[in-house]
Amino acid sequence: METTKKTKTAKAIRSIAFFLLLIAGLLVFVFALLSGSETYGGGLTGIIKNSPNALPWALLLLFTLVARKKPIIGSTLVVAFGVTTTWLFNFSGPNFFWFTFGLTSSITLLGFVMMIATFVAQGHLKPGKAANSSFK
Repeated sequence: METTKKTKTAKAIRSIAFFLLLIAGLLVFVFALLSGSETYGGGLTGIIKNSPNALPWALLLLFTLVARKKPIIGSTLVVAFGVTTTWLFNFSGPNFFWFTFGLTSSITLLGFVMMIATFVAQGHLKPGKAANSSFK
């Protein structure tokens, strides 16, 4: 495969990872914002009082948007966020839920995909070259 084709493929993979992170971040942000609002009486007042629960997911959305403009910095932030949330939501307390583990692990995975695709698109990594030269 020629270099321009590899670059286009890497950019497409990076865009797919970006949109998946954006969709997941928006869905979880809205869920976190609305899910506990009935505890505070519901309505707009309940949503405002429950808004601190949605702050981590707003941070994910911010990091995802940074990754769109500055891919290396943003994807590094997304990976750090994913690792941190995986630890905090799954292993720092008494509860472990598979859905939460899958969600937080997928954030880390998508961050790595964005990072590697950016390196390939910028020409820092050449896929297949190291594998072909080491087994000759």
